[in-house]
Formats: sequence, structure tokens, C-alpha cells
Amino acid sequence: MTTEGGASLDSLDWLRSATRRRLDAIPLSTKLLACMLVLLLVGTVGISLSIRQLVSKYLLDKTDTQLSQQAELVYNNVDLLRSKDTNQAAAGPTDYFLQIRNTHNAVVGDVLVPTLKDGVVSMPTLPADGSMGGVELNKPFTTPASVKMNGPSASRATMVAAQAPWRVLALRWVAKVDDSTTNVGGVVYIGLSLSDQIDTVNRLTRYCTMVSIVIVLLGGAIASLLIQQTLTPLKRIEKTAAKIAAGDLSQRVPSAPENTEVGSLAASLNTMLARIERSFHEQEETTEKMKRFVSDASHELRTPLATIHGYSELYAMQRDTPGALERADESIAHIEASSARMTLLVEDLLSLARLDEGRGIDVTQHVQLTGLLADAADDLHALDPDRGITRGIVRLDGGTSGTYLRFEQGDMPQVALKGDGSRLRQVITNIVGNIHRYTPADSPVEIALGVLPASIELGRLSAMASDAASLRRFIEAAEVGQSLRNGMDYAVVRFIDHGPGVPESSQSQIFERFYTADPSRARQKGGTGLGMSIAQSVVKAHRGFICASTSEGGGLTLTVVLPTGTSHVKPEQAGGQEAEGAKAKGRSRPKAKQEKRPKRSRESKDPKQPKQR
Repeated sequence: MTTEGGASLDSLDWLRSATRRRLDAIPLSTKLLACMLVLLLVGTVGISLSIRQLVSKYLLDKTDTQLSQQAELVYNNVDLLRSKDTNQAAAGPTDYFLQIRNTHNAVVGDVLVPTLKDGVVSMPTLPADGSMGGVELNKPFTTPASVKMNGPSASRATMVAAQAPWRVLALRWVAKVDDSTTNVGGVVYIGLSLSDQIDTVNRLTRYCTMVSIVIVLLGGAIASLLIQQTLTPLKRIEKTAAKIAAGDLSQRVPSAPENTEVGSLAASLNTMLARIERSFHEQEETTEKMKRFVSDASHELRTPLATIHGYSELYAMQRDTPGALERADESIAHIEASSARMTLLVEDLLSLARLDEGRGIDVTQHVQLTGLLADAADDLHALDPDRGITRGIVRLDGGTSGTYLRFEQGDMPQVALKGDGSRLRQVITNIVGNIHRYTPADSPVEIALGVLPASIELGRLSAMASDAASLRRFIEAAEVGQSLRNGMDYAVVRFIDHGPGVPESSQSQIFERFYTADPSRARQKGGTGLGMSIAQSVVKAHRGFICASTSEGGGLTLTVVLPTGTSHVKPEQAGGQEAEGAKAKGRSRPKAKQEKRPKRSRESKDPKQPKQR
């Protein structure tokens, strides 16, 4: 049950909510214009009232000064004024009222009484005859007017002036009657009508009111134009947002100087929109890759399953015929081969799924990278005894065509890093298996290892695409790091073969899942199209980078870049060194040497086993 107090609070909350909703429904331009008009109105009213008050006080002080100045005239002529009757009132100042009283405050006479137009007489209301009525001497005071009409009618302006209050000053006077010591005296009331002052103040008030109205209207018009002009960028942002909401993610907010609020907002919105568009396209690409992955996986699994099913039916159909035992062995052999291929495919799919989830890898182990490469070279020599295998060092060199990674024959340096030894061995095994599988057995191979400082952040390295453009970026960063001797050390591993190669347009695709340039040849070689995808996932898990490029003279070169964990500068200073290095060297760096490669499928397989890892 709701109490009366609770009901009142609910009603108040509802009223506040309704008021807030109504205020929120008012456009921003209307709110700003209303605020501007209110400010102008408050300002003009405040100024007008201040001027009115100031002028009123000034005129009142001036009137008091005039009354005080007349006091000397009254003192000097009080005897003369006393001897005059009312018909001779013109003997004194005509704008003043003058009344003389004796020592008992009894009225002696009204010496000066101003007469207005149409015979209207205006006199100040003074204390009663014989009384001071609380009036203080020598202190001006304001009193209402007492109006008498000597004619049948008077104009409105005359009546308004006659009804205006009076400013009166009471003075003590003393005069000698004769040469004796007897003195007479009393009180003199001298007054001046405030009609002129009131008329002046009223005129000034009307003038200020008119000026205030003009200022408010003119200020409102100017404010409306300025507000519309100021909100124009927001209107453009609104239109752009509407287009984006309609599905056009390529739209961008018109730019403005970033030192302004609108410019800063536009820059932030454009950055956000670029990220949203990039994420949307990446999501589309991921969805498309996932669809293609599911389709390719289904196709790859369907092939061995169809073989198993076909040979099983063939065996069932021929088991009662002569020679069934010999044919059964052949069928079982095909079934076993298809089962092994399907097992290999499932293992690779499971490995990729674990890597995608961040499982199945431990990057805290101490790995001797030089030993892994030496073992890979020995394995490749065991598989292809006629193949020439040369070991060497990766050097950074420059030429007329730009800076590039150069192979130099010699003993590989001893390089150790933090990582997962089994997974890194799997990467090297997959690359060596592809060389064995897709290049002639007598074609030479160079395996090189080097350590290069590069001014590039770890996060940026692993986020780069596996293409030649990213390799050029790393080479430029390595050039800066080597020239300035700063940045982080990276182990660079290169496998250079001189086989048929892969076309440039397909080099980045060899890291896609189930990609094979020649599917039928890949099946003959025992590949599944997942080996290089696994290698890329393992390298990225180590915050590294892998890409394919064309070997000098033909063939394919696979470059693997892994961080060693050694840094020449603080990590937060590593980023942005590329630009500083270019400025320090005083020249622009030429592009890294690009290498061309023909098209072929690259897959992973252990050189000692017919499996990809």
C-alpha cells in the first residue's frame, strides 16, 4: 500500500521525468538560441535597471544640493520674505516651495507656492500646523504632493506633474526684530518638485527598453546565424552517420582543424569508422575463409572416405570370387592409405584449432634455434643425398636497387630465444618437407640464420601480413635499427630454394588453409594444404613474422623473423624509430629488393615421416 508521501514522491519523479523528456526533445540549436536570448534579456534588463537606479540617485542628490544651496538665500532674505504676502510670491525662486513657521512650528505663511498650467497648485504634504511630525532639520526628505485646482479642468500632463512627490529640506532660522537682544526664529521648509527628475528617469527607461528590445532582437538574429553556422559541421556529421547507418561504411566525416571540438570529434569518429570498416571487412573475410575452410575440409575428408567406402564395397563384391585374397590385400592397402591420410588431416585440423584458441603452445622454453636449423639441414640431406645444402648467415646489405637481406656462406651464429621448441621444430620441419616435396632432388638449398636489430614493435611485427610489402617494412626497420644501433634484436631465418617457385600473386596465399596451387600433385606428394598455415600460426604465437618471396635466380625463399627478447632501448621507445632513423640519415631509404617466384603449392611434412606438423 502506497502512503500519501510515497505517492507525492512518485508524482514528483514522474513530473521530473516528463520535463526531462520534453527538454531532451528540443533541438540543440533551439536550446542554444533560447539560452542566448535569455542571456541577452537578462543582460539588457540588468543594465537598464542599473542605469535607472544610477540616474535616479544622481538627480536626487542634485536636487538635495540645490535645496542646500537655497538655504543661504533663505537666511539672507527671511525678513524680506516674511514681510511679503502671498500676492508678492514672485519675490523668491518661482520653482521652489517655501513655508515659514515660528518657533512653535505654527505656520506663518506659504511664501513661495509654484502654480502650474491651468491654475493647478501643487504643494508638498508637510507636518501638521504646530508639529514637526518626525522631520529632522537639515536632512532632505521626500513627501507626497497635495494638489489644488483653481480652474474647471487641467490636462493629463499637468496633473501628472502636479502629483509628483516633493523633495523638502527643513531649516532653522533666527532673525533680530530690533536692536534689542530679542530674537525671533522658527523653521523654514523649502521644497522642490521631483516631476522633472521623474520625467527624465521615465524617458531614460523607455529609451533603454527600446534599445534593449532592439539588442535582443538583433542579438537573437545574429546568434541564430552563428549557431546555424557553428552547427553546420554537426549537420554534416549527422548526414554522414545516416549514410553509414544505411550501410555505406566507406563514408567519412568531413575533417576540420583538430584544435577545435568539432575537428577533434571528426578525427575520433573517422578513426572509429576506419576501425569499424576494417573490422567489418575482416569479419567478412573471416566468414568467407571459414566457409571455404569448411568446404575444403569436407572435400578433403570426403576423398579418403570415398576411397575407404569404395574399396570396402569392392571387397564385399569380390570376396567369393577366385583370387579374392590377393585382391583383398590390395583393397586393405588402399583403405589403410586413405585412413592414414584422413588421420593426418584430422591431426592438422586439431592442431590449427588449438593454435587458434591459444592452446597447445608454451613460449617460455629456452630454445637453441641454431641446433634446430642444423638438424633440419641434416634431415634434408638424408632425404636428398644429391642436393647441395649450404649453411650461412643473414646479412643486411644495400645496393643500387635498395636494401635487402643477403646470404653469406659461413657458420651460422649461435642464437637462443624463448619459445616452444617442439612447435618451432614443427615450423622448420614443414618448410624443409615442402622443399623436399616440391623441388628437384638435386637443386641447391641455402639455409641461413642471422640476428638483426630492428626499430619495430613486437605487436606490429606479428600483426603484419605475410607478404613482400611487410618484408620490406621489416627490412627498412632493420636498416634504421642497424644505423642507430637501437631497437630489438630479431632472429632472421631464411630457407632459399631454386625450384619452380610460386607466382607473386600466389605467394601470400600459400599460408591459407587448404591452399594448393596443384591439388592433384599435392595429393600425390601427400600434402593437405595445412602445413604452412600451421607454420604461420606458430610463428605468430611467438610474436614473429613469416613470408614468402622470390629467390634470386628463381625459386622460393621463406623468411621467418622471431624476437630474441634482447632490446637496445626501452620497449616504449622502440616504436617510431623508423622515422627518426630516416631523419638522422638525411636521406630516404630505397625500397627493399623484391624477389620473383613462380607458382606452386607449399605444404609441410616431416622429412623423416610422411606427415605434416
